[in-house]
Amino acid sequence: MASQPQSVHEFTVKDVKGNDVDLSIYKGKVLLIVNVASMCGLANSNYTELTEIYQKHKDQGLEILAFPCNQFGSQEPGTNEEILQFVCTRFKAEYPVFDKVDVNGSNAAPIYKYLKSSKGGIFGDSIKWNFSKFLVDKDGHVVDRYAPTTSPLSIEKDIKKLLEKV
Repeated sequence: MASQPQSVHEFTVKDVKGNDVDLSIYKGKVLLIVNVASMCGLANSNYTELTEIYQKHKDQGLEILAFPCNQFGSQEPGTNEEILQFVCTRFKAEYPVFDKVDVNGSNAAPIYKYLKSSKGGIFGDSIKWNFSKFLVDKDGHVVDRYAPTTSPLSIEKDIKKLLEKV
């Protein structure tokens, strides 16, 4: 049995086009990992604020990793191409969008199993809804977890603190 991963940098995930992405390329960057859904009532405010934070802090080393998920109210029914079109056109997202994943259950993506085991939510490990957010430091360790209703802008102070750490 392989040892437990020590950081998100040990994972390889698929991008929205189906290519493998080794998350070690993000070593030295602060990550905000979010399960997203285009049809969710939280989409407008979250995508708008995620884009705003990304524009402000990408040059200091912030990366936002968006993982579409259709497990909550079937609010991400589209294909990867449709999701990418929506996010990039409507919200001008420049951060990476990955392959659609499950975040809960036996088919949960390994990256999400790791994130949840690192920072359980107030209701245990499972993710409760779209736009749950995990803040990851430059070494790939999960520092905090935020509820779907937590505004990305309200996390900005935590992101800044991590970006300032050498």
